[in-house]
Amino acid sequence: MSRLWRWSLLGIVLSLAVAAMPAAGQEVVSGYRIGPKDVLAVKVLEASELDVVRRVSDDGTIDLPRVGAVSAAGLTAREFAARLRALLEEKYFQQATVEVEVREFRSRPIVVIGAVRNPGNLAFSGRWTLLEALTAAGGLAGEHGGVVHVVRRAENGLSDQVTIRVDELLVKADPKVNIPIFAGDLINVPAAASLTVYFLGEVATKGAVSLRSVDRASLLVAVARAGGLTDRAASEILIKRKEPDGRTSEIRANFKRVLAGRDPDPELQDGDVIVVKEAFF
Repeated sequence: MSRLWRWSLLGIVLSLAVAAMPAAGQEVVSGYRIGPKDVLAVKVLEASELDVVRRVSDDGTIDLPRVGAVSAAGLTAREFAARLRALLEEKYFQQATVEVEVREFRSRPIVVIGAVRNPGNLAFSGRWTLLEALTAAGGLAGEHGGVVHVVRRAENGLSDQVTIRVDELLVKADPKVNIPIFAGDLINVPAAASLTVYFLGEVATKGAVSLRSVDRASLLVAVARAGGLTDRAASEILIKRKEPDGRTSEIRANFKRVLAGRDPDPELQDGDVIVVKEAFF
């Protein structure tokens, strides 16, 4: 399959997955703080003439029928609804039922960076999932690195990061990884990085082998790129790795057991030296 066709197929899968989106991302963003330029939908059940959709002004207020300008910035939708209810009950109603929904999140846009077609800030309406955010950014572009990082800042100022594999999101269409995206989230799609490993001994092609991070950089993949083992190769393979502190570590793997799925396929790192010794019969 050609690279162009592969990316076209992924684009089709992306579109179909978005069209069949589950309701997993429809949770109310209850902790979101309203800010300037957000669009709010206000509904008063006792008086439909008070139902409006208005944009929050630059000074953080919103102009509403009867009550005039009301400060909304810094409040959640629930808190702002309580403020409006108090104002209406003070002057107009014995009991008011007020609902407030943030229709457009413009004060804290989603930021999408990296290997997408249209990186930048996204002002979004309603509630989005990760697939919808990637679609709004034009989809994946070029040689992405096979993962998507979603960074979210909590109320305490700390950040959490969720890493999702592209194949699980697009090819397998796993709904569990199509997570909701909230205002202020950072979506990072790293470009594919290359790493080089080196083969010594009983392989078809000795020397350097280049792998991409978009692929799983494992022993089986590297051996395949090197043309496979020779008939004289021993089952045990030695992986020599230079650690950050300068020392050299060694990882031993039984190739036959790895190939049969009985042992895990070791992940490789840039600069690993893979030694395949000759078997002695």
